Amino acid sequence: MSDVVWKPQPRQREFMSRGEYEALYGGAAGGGKSDAMVVEALRQIHIPHYKAILFRKTFPEARELILKSQRIYPRVCPKAKYNGSEHCWTFPSGARIYFGSMPNATSYIRYQGLSFAFIGFDELTHFTRDEYEYLISRNRADGEGVRVYIRATANPGGIGHGWVKERFITSAPPNTPHKVKTNVLLPDGSVKEMTRNRIFIPSSVFDNEALLKNDPNYLANLAMLPEAQKKALLYGDWDTFQGQVFTEWRNNPDGYETRNLTHVIKPFEIPKHWRRYRSFDFGYSRPFAVQWWAVDTDGKVYLYRQLYGCTDTPNTGVKWEPRKIARAIREYEDKYEQGNTIIGVADPSIWDESRGRDGTVITMMEREGVYFSKGKNDRLSGKMQVHYRLAFDDNGIPMMYVFDTCRQFIRTLPNLVYSTTHPEDIDTTQEDHDYDAMRYFLMENPIKSRETSVDAPVFLYENPLNL
Repeated sequence: MSDVVWKPQPRQREFMSRGEYEALYGGAAGGGKSDAMVVEALRQIHIPHYKAILFRKTFPEARELILKSQRIYPRVCPKAKYNGSEHCWTFPSGARIYFGSMPNATSYIRYQGLSFAFIGFDELTHFTRDEYEYLISRNRADGEGVRVYIRATANPGGIGHGWVKERFITSAPPNTPHKVKTNVLLPDGSVKEMTRNRIFIPSSVFDNEALLKNDPNYLANLAMLPEAQKKALLYGDWDTFQGQVFTEWRNNPDGYETRNLTHVIKPFEIPKHWRRYRSFDFGYSRPFAVQWWAVDTDGKVYLYRQLYGCTDTPNTGVKWEPRKIARAIREYEDKYEQGNTIIGVADPSIWDESRGRDGTVITMMEREGVYFSKGKNDRLSGKMQVHYRLAFDDNGIPMMYVFDTCRQFIRTLPNLVYSTTHPEDIDTTQEDHDYDAMRYFLMENPIKSRETSVDAPVFLYENPLNL
């Protein structure tokens, strides 16, 4: 046993034995994620043309991976050499393992023209979708006999929380491969169907017996965290996490019928006498968002329909010009809103005369018979209106509901995180288009904060150690 440099624990072994092209490991703190990633990169160092790279978002964070490698790699291969200026290990065969970072929005361009058979992302939720998907294009072999694949680790939260959750967590149950199909048009005009598999392997501190043995108090540290962090880091809860803006949000199926302790409900027929609104946030290369809202006699608001201009890739617009959007709005309202008065409110920027040669966006939409008034774009006041609407009263009733058919709104709102440069506002690089459209509507119907003795509802978990 003295020759064993490192031995995977059961959950690490499961992650490292997977054959899927993409695999995400983790979901909670203390599962041995970074160790598994550093060791996984060693798998093909006997192949001369093998190259791997391990990423952290910034280089100071990458130092932790480098320190782990300096503890493990020389024991695995005493002749391996580390070059500190290149952040690279070179092995006797000629194989190389690099350490990389992408600290700003354009950093990934530095890897243009490079290739790596193995790519590992430690703390994937710190990266954007664009950064991850660009590196997929760098994931290729420089010779025969090399396995090409990607591995990642993550905790809930961070700028990438939403897309990571969608790609790995909600796409299939844990430990279940998810097959992704795509078509490739070949030069001869034929179409070839291609598939890639991905999987999520959950882990937590409860899977790391070595850590619990060496530092039993670490479990108490996690248990003492604020509730949102505790849910994410101790239990791997992807619905509540540090940095989440709207922690009040609840999609609780048990409340769909009673409208209690939930914001998502089953659709019903909107009464004719309720006021109706249409809110709009314009987008072209990014999604546009159209929402239809109703206000009941008590002032509660209901999002009952939406039109969201997004491709299969989140936060990527369908590139509809304003007239086409207006025609789609008019077609829906002619069919479903006959006789109803709809009050339109929209993103003030659509009145901007510099947007195009054909006139302003609002001018083009009005030519199609769709009208809006200019929305109030006080970002912080609008954000507070969302908080006021989502808050539950003493009976568990909020002032805003969303029909469960409005799936894009339900997908994007709870994933919003705070900006690092404007800490009172959301990070506007995210998929915030439904949020913006909602702000314009809510600022037309402002309410005051309600006094309540009820905190946002929390979920209960089984606790193996009865903390």
